Amino acid sequence: MPDSPSQRVVVTGAASGIGRAVAELLLESGAEVLAADVAPEGLAELRERGAATCVVDLVAAADRARLVEQAAGFDALVNCAGTIRLVPPAEVSEQDWDAIFGLNAKALFFLCQAFAEVVPDGGRIVNLASVAARTQATPETCVYAASKAAVVAITRSFAYMLGARGVCVNAVLPGIVETPMQEKVIREIAARRGVSEEEVAAKRLEGVPLGRTTTPREFAASLLWLLGPEGAYVTGQAIAVDGGYTMV
Repeated sequence: MPDSPSQRVVVTGAASGIGRAVAELLLESGAEVLAADVAPEGLAELRERGAATCVVDLVAAADRARLVEQAAGFDALVNCAGTIRLVPPAEVSEQDWDAIFGLNAKALFFLCQAFAEVVPDGGRIVNLASVAARTQATPETCVYAASKAAVVAITRSFAYMLGARGVCVNAVLPGIVETPMQEKVIREIAARRGVSEEEVAAKRLEGVPLGRTTTPREFAASLLWLLGPEGAYVTGQAIAVDGGYTMV
């Protein structure tokens, strides 16, 4: 592996939030980035900054295959693409389940499977999970939490499979990150419960020992070390970056 983070990195979910921050920091480090997302408008600025881009619906097998083909020669994959629906357990439909698991777990699994065939020895795969995989204090995110627990299990399976080749596969679990998804969670939970968004936000922070949220950029910086030489002896791990919210 190079002295800096992996030099050719695929980042999914790169149009906004954590994925966008990861792509930006990699570009600033001098890495070559292939930024993938379903939203073309969100990729435009990354393209202007030098990233290659790929507009894909990762739920579609043909689109995943197209992304992997474009990623030939890349040495790392960072899976940030994800979705959430805020639905209490008693109201979850099969459509809710399929939509969430379809992107968060199924698409991630098959993208890891395809990338495993082409990643060079010593490469990296980093999957974005969530602290919801460990603790479930928000019933409305029950299916999302289950999908992120699946990400942790998928990560371990590929870590075992690729370990002999020196390919490190890890999951990173964000806590409360200031992203559009987090804004959606606060807004919709507040509406469902008939309370203010400020009340929801304050309640969520009560369980964070550091007493604050984090930015996508701060979170992304903690993820990048897994892509470099410092992460060469770390694999199969679920690493929480959450201000102490989960201490496991």
